[in-house]
Amino acid sequence: MTDAIALDIDGREVKISHPEKVFFAKRGETKLDLVRYYQAVAEPLLRTLRGRPLLMERYPEGASGKSWFQKRVPKTTPSWVTTTVVATPNGTTSDALVAADLAHIIWAVNLGCLGFHVWPVRAENQEITDELRIDLDPSPGVVFSQVQEAATLTRELLGELGIESKLKTTGSRGLHIYAGLEPEWDGYQVRAAAVALARELERRHPTLITAQWWKEERGARVFVDFNQNAPHKTVFGAWCVRPRVGAQVSTPIHWDDLATVEPDELTIATVPAHLAERGDPWAGARPQSIEPLLEWSRRDLANGLMDAPWPPVYPKQPNEPPRVAPSRAKKA
Repeated sequence: MTDAIALDIDGREVKISHPEKVFFAKRGETKLDLVRYYQAVAEPLLRTLRGRPLLMERYPEGASGKSWFQKRVPKTTPSWVTTTVVATPNGTTSDALVAADLAHIIWAVNLGCLGFHVWPVRAENQEITDELRIDLDPSPGVVFSQVQEAATLTRELLGELGIESKLKTTGSRGLHIYAGLEPEWDGYQVRAAAVALARELERRHPTLITAQWWKEERGARVFVDFNQNAPHKTVFGAWCVRPRVGAQVSTPIHWDDLATVEPDELTIATVPAHLAERGDPWAGARPQSIEPLLEWSRRDLANGLMDAPWPPVYPKQPNEPPRVAPSRAKKA
């Protein structure tokens, strides 16, 4: 096995150790194959990631090996690597990698990073959240055709409010719907907009879609995970490769491809050609306003609805209901 090679990544020398190491067992793709994939999709990748902090999911021995999440860059990080201080929900800070350019992505790949989880903020202005991220999460018993239907209904509802949305696969069983935002709102406001959207979708389509945070209340429905918009929350990045043996990619797709998409077939072996043929579905998107969703949020609160539950790692929030599953609350 070759010890290391040096690559010129946009004028920056980045060393790749053990480039022939197999990262994805299904077809035998290597660390160098992963590097070549990111080079092939560099333009749309950086259009979505550039300037954002990244949480790294590291698999030094490949997708079949041990892993861990890494918020802080290693102490041996080269001086040219851009970082920024980010905070966790409890206030702990860390120096996170910033997607400054492709060299930063390739440097992380060399560390065995098989997953980039992306903040919805720019490193230079972390008070502003500039993406609404709707995570359509299939509960047990839900098939992908139901997720596809939920995505279509979500797009239609956002369209009623004049909000244009973008679509991507998650690289697994769900779908993500994004809207780039005008630089007007913080993470608390964006989460409130997501809660309002989830609740309205459940009202209109109660047998298919749920906004219920507690799993015991979801049934076999598609869950709209509003808490993916909680401040400091990261979501798996567009064009990024999942740590699965098949090297599946979280792939932006055109809305008219939704009915026929097969997420497991979107891999590092197929996505570059798909991009070359279909282009970047997210190119040219304009910033949106979430004021219509915030108006729904204010309406719900005025009608007596409390805030939706927050994840357990967050401090208790104003107007939040008891943070306990309904079945446990009844027993108590």
